[in-house]
Amino acid sequence: MAVCTGAFGAHALEERLATAKTANTYEIAVRYQMYHALALVLVGLVGLHQTSTALNVAGGCFAGGIVIFSGLLYAIALGGPKILGAIVPIGGVGMIVGWVALAIGAWSFAKK
Repeated sequence: MAVCTGAFGAHALEERLATAKTANTYEIAVRYQMYHALALVLVGLVGLHQTSTALNVAGGCFAGGIVIFSGLLYAIALGGPKILGAIVPIGGVGMIVGWVALAIGAWSFAKK
C-alpha cells in the first residue's frame, strides 16, 4: 500500500502536492507507512516462532500508528483541516510503543 500511495502521490496528485510543504508532509506519511509495514512483517516473522502479548501489542500499535500518523498526514497534505496535526503525535507514540513491544517480544524469543 505504501508503494501504491507513494506512486499515486508522485503522479496523480502532482498538482495537489505542488508546494514543498504539502509534498514533504505526504512523503513523510508514505515513508513512515513503509517503515511500519515492514515492522508488521517482522512481528509476523517473530510470531511464527512464538506468541506473546508483547507481539500482539506491537502489531496493534504499528497498525494503529500507521492509520493515525500516516492517515492524518495524508489528509492534511490533501487539504484536510490543519487541526488534525494535533492528533498525529498519538500515532507516533503508538509506533514508538510498537517498537518497544517488538523489542520485548524479540528479546523473550531470543532468550529461549
